[in-house]
Amino acid sequence: MFGVVRKFIWDLLEVVIVSAVVVLPIRQFLVQPFFVQGQSMEPNFHNSDYLIIDELTYRLREPQRGEVVVFKFPGDTSQYYIKRIIGLPGETLEIERNRIIVFNREYPGGLAIKEDYLDESSRQADLGKTKITLGEDEFYVLGDNRRSSYDSRRWGVLPRSDIVGRVWVRAWPVNAVAAFSAPAY
Repeated sequence: MFGVVRKFIWDLLEVVIVSAVVVLPIRQFLVQPFFVQGQSMEPNFHNSDYLIIDELTYRLREPQRGEVVVFKFPGDTSQYYIKRIIGLPGETLEIERNRIIVFNREYPGGLAIKEDYLDESSRQADLGKTKITLGEDEFYVLGDNRRSSYDSRRWGVLPRSDIVGRVWVRAWPVNAVAAFSAPAY
């Protein structure tokens, strides 16, 4: 009897150790789960969506415009936010009402961002008037629900060091499972 209990405990311990050796590095360095809280990314992401965040890609390349990222909120790094990257390091953004124009080396005369991933209401949202030049390792992020998003318009630029990873897959709800990539502009 004692031998059976000892074997059960040993087998259980093996499962726990193997799980820890496999799962912890994956969760720490490759992917991690994230629950959406709030409506700032509607209509593309909804409250309680379960997302898988890719933490590896940004170790190999820089974030791209249009990618949806999860990051530590610069004002309180214990909180995590989800937003879409609009401005990249070194760019100047000119925002007026519902237009975003990006000035960079590729488009010195400016490129008006066309955001087909937004619904008509968000495309027509008044973003105010702003002109900002991003520094090295600074990003400008906006929520997709422009009327109800607490984003760079209110708290400023996002430091590269606060970005956790990009949204890779929506795993829940089942009827909305999808993989994501940056849109073409």
